[in-house]
Amino acid sequence: MNLRYKSTRGTGEPVTASQAVLKGLAEDGGLYVPTEIPKLPVSLDVLKDMSYQETAFVIMKEFLTDYTEEELKDCIAKAYDSRFDTEVIAPLAKVEDAYYLELFHGPTIAFKDMALSILPHLMTVAARKNQVKNKIVILTATSGDTGKAALAGFADVEGTRIIVFYPKGGVSEIQRLQMVTQKGDNTSVVAIHGNFDQAQSGVKALFEDKELAAELEQSGWQFSSANSINIGRLVPQIVYYVYAYGKLLQNEEITEGEEINVTVPTGNFGNILAAFYAKQMGLPIAKLICASNENKVLYDFFQSGVYDKNRDFVLTASPSMDILISSNLERLIYRISGEDARKDSDLMGELRTKGTYAITGEMKANLSDFAAGYATGEQAGETIRSIYGNTGYVMDTHTAVAASVYRDYRRDSGDTRKTVIVSTASPYKFARSVLTAIDPAYGGLEEEALIEKLHEVSGTEIPRAVKDVLHAEILHKRECPPDGMKETVKEILGVK
Repeated sequence: MNLRYKSTRGTGEPVTASQAVLKGLAEDGGLYVPTEIPKLPVSLDVLKDMSYQETAFVIMKEFLTDYTEEELKDCIAKAYDSRFDTEVIAPLAKVEDAYYLELFHGPTIAFKDMALSILPHLMTVAARKNQVKNKIVILTATSGDTGKAALAGFADVEGTRIIVFYPKGGVSEIQRLQMVTQKGDNTSVVAIHGNFDQAQSGVKALFEDKELAAELEQSGWQFSSANSINIGRLVPQIVYYVYAYGKLLQNEEITEGEEINVTVPTGNFGNILAAFYAKQMGLPIAKLICASNENKVLYDFFQSGVYDKNRDFVLTASPSMDILISSNLERLIYRISGEDARKDSDLMGELRTKGTYAITGEMKANLSDFAAGYATGEQAGETIRSIYGNTGYVMDTHTAVAASVYRDYRRDSGDTRKTVIVSTASPYKFARSVLTAIDPAYGGLEEEALIEKLHEVSGTEIPRAVKDVLHAEILHKRECPPDGMKETVKEILGVK
């Protein structure tokens, strides 16, 4: 099968997987979706004995059909290697009555490594396949984790340049240090005087700026994206849900075909959308539980069928979820509308102009795979404290939001299916928030002392990624207002 990708907004011919990876965003502003969702290519019984790399190959070859077996296996081998601090890549930890899928063992200690370790390799192969002569500019907005993972993935990759925008004051100190100390002759990091939504909207506007595209073309550049809107990010994320099910089966925690639930701390909606695609492939998932923090735009959407970003933006202790425009939700909207590109385009137009849209009753009925909940900072902190007190297990602030929502869902619904909670970041990335949740007395410690204390409290090794940045030189000091992003990009690229 030669799977192709089409825009959610319906214009233009379908493209190959490698073309979709290169473009990032469709020319009409839509997101690329597969023309069909392939079925699981192996039985669950076979799946349970596969390594992470083997699972990645069997899933990704179904979606990336114009990559050869040799190309795909080479990309996977380069991505999932000794840069991860555990051989199994994505371990499952059983804690109380749930299974935590730890996706933070990569080079930047966040789940974004799972896809951004492989995206640069997929992209360079795609450029070669499509005879691209221009240098590729990876343009990315980050709420904290994507930025560092993308920078680490693309640093010094030949034929690329990466520019990351992050909200000044809107990320944790470790997240900031990870970005501003990033080495690489082709890397640039810019703090914008605004929030993540302004950074993300600014990046999308640059992608849609035809005049800028022409100027870049003249100078030998073209844009692509490392954000979760790129299908080269989304497809590798499907892998870990399939892998987790196989490991539960191998460990005899479930029986073959038994349905599980999945709880995902959610901001831009890419991670939970990957779980939805895994379910569409035939993975036995019952409920997809969408966990939000106080920026609960997704929770409200699932309750009411109305998406409304016109609300106060709350800075929380789970900053990667501090998002009011969840870009990947568009792919789900397209799906529940019956793949009606006009409807999707109209709703996205309303979001752009009014900041809100309402789906039809029929579309809302198509959301039955999902449940939703939210947790306040106080509730997430209490979850960190109580689970640590009961078990000694330490989790980060985003995982705690998911764990809190899971507890509420299980209590309120009576649904006792076994549940995988997606653990998206190392607690070391948010040491201050984690430790003050465990004991407020730790709040007065300096950053380095916090890290040492977390090591002592958790009994886990301090990740290399944290040790490396604490005394590293600050290399990126550039800042700009949201309306200065275009000029900043042109200045970095030397485009007159």
